[in-house]
Amino acid sequence: MRIVFDCRYTRIGRHDGISRYTAGLVTALAKRHAVTMLISDHRQLEMLPDLPWEIVSSPTSAAEPWVARTVNRLRPDVVFTPMQTMGGWGRRYRLVLTVHDLIYYRNRTPPRDLPAPIRLLWRLYHLAWWPQRMLLNRSDAVVTVSNTTKQLIAEHHLTKRPVHVVPNAADMPAISEERASRTAPESKSLVYMGSFMPYKNVETLVRAAALLPDYELHLMSRITDAERERLTAVAPSARVVFHNGASDADYAETLARATALVTASLDEGFGIPLVESMTLGTPVVVSDIPIFREIGGDAALYFTPHGADELAARIRQLEEDGVWAARSAASRAEAARFTWDASAEHLMTVLTAAVARARRKLD
Repeated sequence: MRIVFDCRYTRIGRHDGISRYTAGLVTALAKRHAVTMLISDHRQLEMLPDLPWEIVSSPTSAAEPWVARTVNRLRPDVVFTPMQTMGGWGRRYRLVLTVHDLIYYRNRTPPRDLPAPIRLLWRLYHLAWWPQRMLLNRSDAVVTVSNTTKQLIAEHHLTKRPVHVVPNAADMPAISEERASRTAPESKSLVYMGSFMPYKNVETLVRAAALLPDYELHLMSRITDAERERLTAVAPSARVVFHNGASDADYAETLARATALVTASLDEGFGIPLVESMTLGTPVVVSDIPIFREIGGDAALYFTPHGADELAARIRQLEEDGVWAARSAASRAEAARFTWDASAEHLMTVLTAAVARARRKLD
């Protein structure tokens, strides 16, 4: 079976969520089967494993609908892509697409920094389900990253194709034995890792920080000057540290020292920061939404998404005797469910089944 893995969504210089999903999965999958990567820029190779590769057009180019004409020359049996938009006209191989979430159908507010015409098109696209159905039904199988999203796909009848869960995982450094056995946090700090899109509801974190004057809130991601000013004005008394894009090493160290990872997101497809934090034994205090219940399980503490006072109360709960240590141990146990090796095993089964179904049709 010849497998081609679409790695064209790999970021240059630093991973985002889909880029990390790509790199983690292709690395683990290559341990099990020969894989050829598709890239669209040689610089992407710096973020990917040392595997055979072919360069093709960018997934955002006008040529994308016809990219299968180029991919056909590689004679793959199956192609996996970590997005749902890969062009497939004229393909002669099985195609497995990925849906990470359905966030923008319920939270249609686009990024604040997009031009007005693009913001309008963004809203219009997410007013209807048929474009998504059209994309997914041209595949041979669909992958998603959580049971929560799988249930939403079924609820909205988005595809007639089989849907499989291939979860995300975390890429965090191993912690020392001393740090793994700690029974109290190393600092009175809270960490948020994520974008500043409206549905992320970061304002609630800032308001909660103002209710916790002895804590610092660390916002790790890159941020525009306008967004920094907006969040600062939400609660000027809050002790907020803007990292504006910390390195992976700085992020891991800040998270390992923290009292908790916090997020007030209104919707997610998975929640990689939760797994990253729990892997390090740092408890997570998160908004009470279905996906966080799926990922955080009994280890997490939950609050109403807009409840800054509830969030502050959950942090104070971690200060009670034995609570932080118990949540830390439970977090490490919960995080052990998510590994790239396990996800690659699931993906290998999906790819094998897609090819087998096609061969049965030919027999």
